Amino acid sequence: MCSNYEPVTRADRLLSFFDVLHKDSPSIVAFPTGLAPFIRLSALGHREALDGRFGLLPYWAKEVAYGRRTYNARSETVATLPSYRAAWKKGQRCIVPAETIFEPSYETGRAVRWGIQQPGQVPLGIAGIYESWKNTQTQQEEFSFSMLTVNADGHPVMQRFHKPGDEKRMVVILHPEDYDDWLTCAVDEAPRYFKQWMGPLDTFPAPLPPRAPRTKAANDEPPPVDKISDDDEPQLF
Repeated sequence: MCSNYEPVTRADRLLSFFDVLHKDSPSIVAFPTGLAPFIRLSALGHREALDGRFGLLPYWAKEVAYGRRTYNARSETVATLPSYRAAWKKGQRCIVPAETIFEPSYETGRAVRWGIQQPGQVPLGIAGIYESWKNTQTQQEEFSFSMLTVNADGHPVMQRFHKPGDEKRMVVILHPEDYDDWLTCAVDEAPRYFKQWMGPLDTFPAPLPPRAPRTKAANDEPPPVDKISDDDEPQLF
């Protein structure tokens, strides 16, 4: 599972590696419900990059916070679970461009956040699904997306992460030559991409910096939506 990642936000890298135009924006770490670029097929049949919320919001979701539960979609159930099945049936597949994904390692006996990326500063193209949603507060149409995951048992890198005893999961990483087919293939053909990525991956410790103490006024506000524990597992339904 992946609950936070560093998106590709530089316009030159989105153009070079994903052949899409997008505004240049500062580097960030995306947490569920935060905004980040995703890539879909445009109405003209070309790739286009848009901004969406990390955490898919089905049309019937009442609030943005619902995306805290839907940032990852299991490939085994994406076609049947109510949160995802409409987007899947409509073929609303996307690519999530990521510089680095983060996962918790328990090799020291406690959770330590690690970064995972491809060698040579090559970004990851992660398979996802997307949806449009009307924000009930602003009345504006928004996009949201979820990363697809597969079982990671036996994977030389990804089996190191998550709690001991928990199922090992990993995001679906696409080969660049498969980007267009992933976006355009028929719905019943898309599951052929549900497999472990066996290309090289670099890993390194990447603990989150300590959070600043909150003021009394801040404590009266709802908890922020931009931070989720690294070992949180989404509740999929």
